[in-house]
Amino acid sequence: QVQLVESGGGLVQAGGSLRLSCAASGSIFSINTMGWYRRAPGKQRDLVASITRGGRTNYADSVKGRFTISRDNAKNTVFLQMNRLNPEDTAEYYCNAYVPSAIGREYVYWGQGTQVTVSS
Repeated sequence: QVQLVESGGGLVQAGGSLRLSCAASGSIFSINTMGWYRRAPGKQRDLVASITRGGRTNYADSVKGRFTISRDNAKNTVFLQMNRLNPEDTAEYYCNAYVPSAIGREYVYWGQGTQVTVSS
């Protein structure tokens, strides 16, 4: 079993910054893609950013130029640096990880979420 634990959320004023972390633990040999999603009140959960094991990144248009995703493969951890935050970034943020199994299948795991609130 694999567990993901997010940290770093909180309350910040518009224009401020936060850095989210997500650490994976458990039966892990390696992790393929890791990502961050968010769900604003009354909306669906959407992709914010993802990063492959090799470091290739993908961002939602709404966060390009403001957010940066990175990872530490040795520590099975993914980060999301969020700059120039605005109230529209307020949401519950979730990390996920695609973990290959010993028999060649891939499973996706999710963290429990961390709240980010941006005040105007």
